[in-house]
Amino acid sequence: MDYRKKWEKAMTYAEYRSLVSELLTNGRSTAPKQEEHLVTYSDLNQHRMNRLDKTFDPATFDLSALKGKMHTHVLVITEGWCGDAAQIIPVLNKTMEAVGIETRYLLRDSNVDLIDMFLTNGSRSIPVIIFLNSNFEVMASWGPRPAPLQAMFYEHKAAPEPKLPEDEFKKQMQLWYAKDKQQTMMSEWLSLADRL
Repeated sequence: MDYRKKWEKAMTYAEYRSLVSELLTNGRSTAPKQEEHLVTYSDLNQHRMNRLDKTFDPATFDLSALKGKMHTHVLVITEGWCGDAAQIIPVLNKTMEAVGIETRYLLRDSNVDLIDMFLTNGSRSIPVIIFLNSNFEVMASWGPRPAPLQAMFYEHKAAPEPKLPEDEFKKQMQLWYAKDKQQTMMSEWLSLADRL
């Protein structure tokens, strides 16, 4: 995989947000196949990202583990309709900006070759965050969500019928993010950076 080429064709955060917003203006999502529920999710996610862009402050965390590390580029695989991405990407963007690490964003469904190198139990789950060094070599990856929430997801999928309806479970996941207040993902990223 030529990560440098992927990086060069990837969007900045502002470009990614602009794309999602422009598509929504036309009643569309980032998905190749347009479905009403994906547009609805994209609209909800835009509000979530707007809120986090305004309220999240990385200065409340000790970011020293991220400063001066070998990774100098962060490549993110995402989609505008993904609820997890909406909770994670604005936090990542502000955090990396604070320590001078560039981020770029690629859509999953337009980069199947890339997401297939970062499958989660055989699934194309997103977002996936790829930490690259100055030579565009993979140092580490993270995703698609914080470990406790991923465990909750697996538990839900393995539950016998009848289980919580999918929409209700997605609401529970969003509530988890609201209660956690970015603590777990920040802790996981800082721990990952510390090990590099």
